[in-house]
Amino acid sequence: MLKDDAENSKPTDAAEKPEKTGGLPKPDDIQDLAEGGDEVEYEPIKDIEAAAEKAEHEAPRPHEGDDKSLKHKLKKKEAEIKSLKKEKEEIKDKYLRKLAEMENLRKRFERERAEYEQYALNDFLRELLVVLDNFERALQSRQEPDGKSFQEGVEMIYRQYLDLLKKKGVVPIEINDKKFDPTLHQAVLTEESEAVDEPEVAEEMQRGYLLHGRLLRPALVKVIVPKKKEEE
Repeated sequence: MLKDDAENSKPTDAAEKPEKTGGLPKPDDIQDLAEGGDEVEYEPIKDIEAAAEKAEHEAPRPHEGDDKSLKHKLKKKEAEIKSLKKEKEEIKDKYLRKLAEMENLRKRFERERAEYEQYALNDFLRELLVVLDNFERALQSRQEPDGKSFQEGVEMIYRQYLDLLKKKGVVPIEINDKKFDPTLHQAVLTEESEAVDEPEVAEEMQRGYLLHGRLLRPALVKVIVPKKKEEE
């Protein structure tokens, strides 16, 4: 009898106190509690909502100061690019100007050089015309009976001409010791002789000249060379 009462009493206790499973009420328990007028609080859902709200508030948002800093950097870079473009155009313009100046300078140099080569002998030719004038005067006096004036005129022109050449740095090559020098003399005739041991200048056939110490024209000479000995 006691056993039956105990078995009959078990469902009543289960209905009065809902059994918890994993911390969540069973559907029947939720319905019974709702019908009794009590609120059902589902704590895990509240925690999830609170966490979502917290995450929404704590989510990183673009800072207004960072946005202004980025705009400032972009403006600065744009200004730098604009400045570099302007500097590039200025350098290009300077380069083209210098190139044009160099071309104009080259053309002017070529023109001046051509003019110099064309008129470099102006002073010399002007002095040479004085010698030509004296030649004409001498030729006019050659018809005189004694011919003395003509000879004197020619001698004067000769001295004047030598003075003019000397003034320009042209001097004759002097042959004093008769030693043959191939750097100054050009042998046009040779003659063998037993009287010499080395080549000697026997006769000057055309005078040579130096220009400021440098050979302008070699002297044409006749040279005596040692006679070759016959082989025994």
